[in-house]
Amino acid sequence: MSTPHLLSADCLDAAVTAAHTAAAILQTHALHRVDLVVDFKTRNDLVSQADRDAERAIIDTLRARTPDIGIIAEESGGERGTTATWSIDPLDGTTNFLSGIPHYAVSIALIGHAGCRPDGHTPLPQDTPLIGVIYDPNREELFSSLYGLGAWLNGRRIYCSGTTRLDQSVIATGLPFRDFSFEAQYMPGLQDAIHQTRGIRRLGSAALDLAWTACGRYDGYWEMGLAPWDVAAGTALVRAAGGICEDIHHQEPWPESGYVYAGNPHVAPALDALIARHL
Repeated sequence: MSTPHLLSADCLDAAVTAAHTAAAILQTHALHRVDLVVDFKTRNDLVSQADRDAERAIIDTLRARTPDIGIIAEESGGERGTTATWSIDPLDGTTNFLSGIPHYAVSIALIGHAGCRPDGHTPLPQDTPLIGVIYDPNREELFSSLYGLGAWLNGRRIYCSGTTRLDQSVIATGLPFRDFSFEAQYMPGLQDAIHQTRGIRRLGSAALDLAWTACGRYDGYWEMGLAPWDVAAGTALVRAAGGICEDIHHQEPWPESGYVYAGNPHVAPALDALIARHL
């Protein structure tokens, strides 16, 4: 596949097809959750056969449909492509899934690399999430986006919220659960946010936190210590929905290191300022 087609309907359809295929596998495993073999990668970092089977289905679909694009997946790794790379999280919210909590998703993103020409004309100045697909099988909600064209929920255009003030905002976050090295930076910010917002939510899926920010359910979101595949598709969605999604440390072109803040153009800067005081 040549670079001008990175933003084609074919690429987006490949990601959507892969997400639906993986979700069907997850939901089949969910019927027999107690029988799943679960491994511990590190403390509080779990992987099950459901993750692996779903990831294999995604990789098989994307390799068949987009053979010239690189793939990096959470469980099996992979190789970065020359012009673009798929970033895959087959099951974001594994702990929820294994506990029977119906809040998890498949997350697939296409990252265009600096210098590639996704529209066939203008080269990207830096690595950029071009396509985002997040599928919530429990609510049957498909979030999708194309760089420069927009974001959609089940085919209907979505936008970030219009809330203008942090103290009127509902903000999502994720508590430290695996890596506690940033706890001293995170907890004071959480305390400030509790007092300076309308409310804080922690539901356990970074992909859905970002998708819900993109469609206006949340006004903003921040989290630390994630992985690139946790936030890649959500970054594409929020940006395509008119919002801001950036690296907390303002060092990366997108939050590849998993230190992320996001929100509409009013709330995101205020949230960034709140977090920055404690970094």
